[in-house]
Parts: sequence; C-alpha cells; structure tokens
Amino acid sequence: MIKVGIIGLGMMGQMHLTGWAGIRGTRLSMVADTDPKRAAGDFSGSWSNMEGGAKSIDFSKVIGTGDPMELIHSDEVDLVDICVPTPFHLDLALAAIKAGKHVLCEKPLARTAADARRIARAADKGAGFFQPAMCLRFWPEWAWLKKVVEKGTHGKVIAAEFKRVGAFPPGWFLNGKLSGGAILDLHLHDTDFIHHVFGMPNGVSSGGWTGPSGCIDHVNTRYIYEGGPVVTAEGSWASAETKPFSMSYIVHFEHATADYDASRSDAPLMLYRKAKGNRKPPEPKAVKCAGPDGYKGEMTYLAKCIRTGETPSVVSATEAADSIRIVEAEVKSVETGRIVRL
Repeated sequence: MIKVGIIGLGMMGQMHLTGWAGIRGTRLSMVADTDPKRAAGDFSGSWSNMEGGAKSIDFSKVIGTGDPMELIHSDEVDLVDICVPTPFHLDLALAAIKAGKHVLCEKPLARTAADARRIARAADKGAGFFQPAMCLRFWPEWAWLKKVVEKGTHGKVIAAEFKRVGAFPPGWFLNGKLSGGAILDLHLHDTDFIHHVFGMPNGVSSGGWTGPSGCIDHVNTRYIYEGGPVVTAEGSWASAETKPFSMSYIVHFEHATADYDASRSDAPLMLYRKAKGNRKPPEPKAVKCAGPDGYKGEMTYLAKCIRTGETPSVVSATEAADSIRIVEAEVKSVETGRIVRL
C-alpha cells in the first residue's frame, strides 16, 4: 500500500485529494496545511473550482499537521504530493527527495527554470520516483493527439493552435512575483504540451499584456519549428469574470482536422477528415477518449510505476524545467518585441 501525504490543501490540493480517492494500491495517510481547519478536513470558506465547491471531508483516519517537514519525514508517508504555491516547491521538493520519498509536484515545477533544474538534478539522484504534475499530458483527448501526431495517422501536421483563457483567480496568483502571472501559471500547460508533442522549438515570437499580477497575464506565442508546422498558443487571465474558462485546440493535418473544445460536453473532440480525390468527404466524427481526467490520470500512472518499479517516462523533471525555459523565452520576446532563439 502506497501511503500518500499531501502538502497544501488549497484549490489544487483539494483536487488532488479527490484524485487519489479510489486509486489502486494507495491510501491518503497524512496532510499538511498552515490552516488548521483545512488540516483537519474542513474546507468551508475555501475557494475551489472543483465541481460542487469545497466541502468538509472525513479525516478520522488521516494525520493532519501544520508542518510540511513533519509530513516529509514521517514513516506514515511514502509519496509526497506537493500542492503549495509555486515559490515553495523548491525547498519542499528537495527535502522530499533527500528523505527518499516518491514525489508528485504541482506545476510549475518551480518559479524559475534555474530552480527547476536544481530539482531535476536532485531528482535524478533520488531514491524515489519524481513526477511533475503536468496533467495535460495525461488528459485523454490530449494524449490522443500526441499519439496520432507520432503515428502520422492523419499525415503531417500543417498547423496547430492551442487556447487556454480564463478570468483572474483569487489570492496569491495576483502577485506575479509568486505566481509568474498567467504566462507561467496557466499558459505553461500549453507550452509544455507543445514541447511534449513537437519537441523543443528553435525559438519563440510572443506578444503579450502585463496585467494586474505585474507579470504577463495575456500572451500569444508562435513556436518556431524550422521546416515544421505552424504552432501557436494563447493563454490569458484577461477574461471577464462572467465568461467561463475555455480550453481548446485545433490541429490541421494533411488529411484531417482535429477540433477539441472542453466546453462541448457532449462531443469535446471532433475529427473532420478531408475528401480523397473526387469522393465525398466522410461525415465528421466525435472521437471518444476513455479514461479519467488528467489529474487522476497522472496520479494513477505514478502509483502504477511505484507498484511495478518502472521509472515514470511520460514527463520528467528535466522536461518540466525545459518547458519553463521556453516560457522564460516567451517573456523575453514580449519584453523585447523580438524572436528569442532557444
């Protein structure tokens, strides 16, 4: 049985709390939060975008503490799940690695690429498995896209466009020195997935807006792949509060177009195939992708790797650090108005 300890029970910690429930061979054994109410399982008054909102949970068999180091060094914890604000990832990740624990660390892996590389170097030498929580790589419709691009199922990619747009989240996110603004905290999802599917770009060309966080809170980037597809992504916290969060992609292949929009609950992923010769084009097809959401998917995968002893390979700490490096190049491109080479 893998004993799981979660550090940080804000919105993402609560999401992880839900995600670990029912995963084979795991048990939530301990939590740590500076708020004693949350450490006791009372989430009343907490902000959360989980369905149904935050709620109280029975923690009668869970140890609660206000000290994350107590959790890290506890014999009751095999896997440390880090869900605190970004600037605290570095110290907690290094401590958990040093303690020989398995680690799941929320994104961004660190506030800077340099700090993320420190974590990656330590993780390479650690006794336990380390996995950055890049949930998009595990989302069924996104994993499908990675697969069909790699296999060339619909021919080469001509162009790909990714969008992730929402309103400003409350709390510490509005302090760009902590969160890095939308470009790091939100847009990183798409930058990392583009890195995952198409590899490291040759450079980036970005335009953006510095918003209330003091960092870039709206960005539009072209990822330059010399001789490759045209790849762009938009990330933003500039939406009005009343506009629902949106997450989508459109990928044009030689022989088809894949159109994903999370707001289409009945058919989020549609495939439109091109006609062959003078034939009538096939009817549009809703692609059904089985499996849990990316949060539960990444946790299930890590738990399986621990059970089987197979090193996690879907995402590494080094890849997560490189994705932050791409975002930092995007920031520089916005600030200078120039292409930044990688």
